[in-house]
Amino acid sequence: MKLYNTASRKIEEFKPLNPPNVTFYACGPTVYDYTHIGHLRTYVNNDVLKRTLGFLGYKVKHVMNITDVGHLTGDSDEGEDKMEKGAGKKGTTVWELARVYTDYFISSLDEMNIIRPDVFSNATQHIPEFIEMIKVLESKGFTYETDEALYFDVSKFKNYGKLSGQKLEDKMTAARKEIHIDAGKRNPADFVLWFKAAGRFKNHIMRWPSAWGEGFPGWHIECSAMCMKYLGETVDIHAGAIDLIPVHHENEIAQSEAATGKPFVRYWFHNDFLLVDGQKMSKSLGNFYTIDDLKNSRIGPMALRLLFLQTHYRQIMNFTWESLSASGNAYNKLVNHICELKQKISESNLKKEYGEEAKNYRQKFIDAISDDLQAPKAVAVLWEITKSNLPPDEKFRLILEIDEVLGLNLKNAKFFAVEIPEEIKKLAEEREAARLAKDFQKSDELRKIIAGKGFSVKDTDEGYKISKK
Repeated sequence: MKLYNTASRKIEEFKPLNPPNVTFYACGPTVYDYTHIGHLRTYVNNDVLKRTLGFLGYKVKHVMNITDVGHLTGDSDEGEDKMEKGAGKKGTTVWELARVYTDYFISSLDEMNIIRPDVFSNATQHIPEFIEMIKVLESKGFTYETDEALYFDVSKFKNYGKLSGQKLEDKMTAARKEIHIDAGKRNPADFVLWFKAAGRFKNHIMRWPSAWGEGFPGWHIECSAMCMKYLGETVDIHAGAIDLIPVHHENEIAQSEAATGKPFVRYWFHNDFLLVDGQKMSKSLGNFYTIDDLKNSRIGPMALRLLFLQTHYRQIMNFTWESLSASGNAYNKLVNHICELKQKISESNLKKEYGEEAKNYRQKFIDAISDDLQAPKAVAVLWEITKSNLPPDEKFRLILEIDEVLGLNLKNAKFFAVEIPEEIKKLAEEREAARLAKDFQKSDELRKIIAGKGFSVKDTDEGYKISKK
């Protein structure tokens, strides 16, 4: 297995700390709003990575956080608390907001056939762990306190900036000092470990007692503490979207390695953004889409998953409804092919060994998916198999085995019923009448007209059948 490591900026041979066991931490959502398709692209890519590792014989322990406190709108220490802002907009409590959007997130994962993590770790349920880790950092001299917060002093951490490649002095210069709300903050890149219920957060609803006064944890400490609680001080893989690299993941490394003196992450796995019609997704542009929008469009979630698989995870992807519709048609063809195979297979042959041709296709798939998750190439192999002359039993079993990685839920495939427009039905009836009258010229002309409209007519012993091309 080869995987691109953001830390080294190159594709490396994947070697977990304790093979065949793999520890895998994925940054989860801040549950202040609906999960959108940009989030889902990230989690589909994480899912394909986890499925690939399992396919190759590794045993993966997967942990994902649910951020329900501490994440501010600026992603660092400026701005409002996202949870309280979201609750204010919805006219509900922060606790109810977290419950509703957590449920929506998990149901969205299920709709996309994403295997749930072994552990969903809610920040609000791990306050003692955050406080304990902060105390360790304090005892080692990495913190300082102001009237409003307890900070991590990045100048005390030797290699700060190593993940993003940005030097600390550059980060200091680039920062806009006028937005630093806390006058006691020493360096622009310093980050909060614990917010006090004081100053702008005097009336913060979510608060807990601590050695530094009542307050709530900073966003960054949450992932480090929860990751180490469930997976140990050094984790094999840490995943997230690329926007987390320069601040959140950089800060995770600093506080984690400062606390333990050990490497925090062996392989950083980041995927690029999803654009919608060439633009960043936002509600103000009216291009913010969720799993519900897919359902309302009558294009299923598996069509979206197949569409995601056709762009490599480290490339920007552009979503359009046209591309989703095309992916939906492709998925329906795939489903119908599986259903046709299912009717032809012999159960007694399903346990036989693959023949040489099937073994070659299987290896071609493995070569693609284990080379830094080349999912587009892996999907291409899948289509090659559907068009091959493999025996139905082998083809059926091989497609389902490959789908253990791709996650398109083909084992539960049911024939996709195509709605035939009345115009096509009428043309088909005219063609059939012409054929029976032995007017083959007219029959062929009508067949071509039908084909030009995206349908085909096949003559069988039971009569003609119309299908979508």
